[in-house]
Amino acid sequence: MSFVVSPISVDHAESFHSCLDVVARERRYLAQTNVLPLEKVQEFVEASVANDSVQFVALDGDCVIGWADIFPAWQDAISHRGSLGMGVLPNYRGQRIGEALLRSSIEKAKAKGITCIELETRQDNLPAIRLYEKFGFRLDCVKSHGMRFDSVYFATVQMSRIL
Repeated sequence: MSFVVSPISVDHAESFHSCLDVVARERRYLAQTNVLPLEKVQEFVEASVANDSVQFVALDGDCVIGWADIFPAWQDAISHRGSLGMGVLPNYRGQRIGEALLRSSIEKAKAKGITCIELETRQDNLPAIRLYEKFGFRLDCVKSHGMRFDSVYFATVQMSRIL
């Protein structure tokens, strides 16, 4: 399977919206369970492109099959920290797409002056945790009630990496 990692562009907005929606509806990997309306996602992507944000997509042809982004905090005292978000469509997992997305995102985050990357994921998301550890992320803490889906609580881990 071949794929290409590319900075997100406005042309990717609709496919990114679809990819995000699939992963959100799994109600497992993201804190959101529904995607925003397409017009809101298009505005988000337009702003991301205009700001040269750290946001990449993995493409199979013209189809977005995964994404990763690192957005810095806006407050001055913590603006050196960036928050990682990523996801890959179910049928494409386990094919090193996450690695490629994460590598590109970390490189650009460094270039933009981000010196600490943070993330939060469910404690039972072992493939993601292994990926993050492979890239030098370390456990900061565990939140016993970090996420809740359909009235069921799940522990989450917060991890970070100093660049």
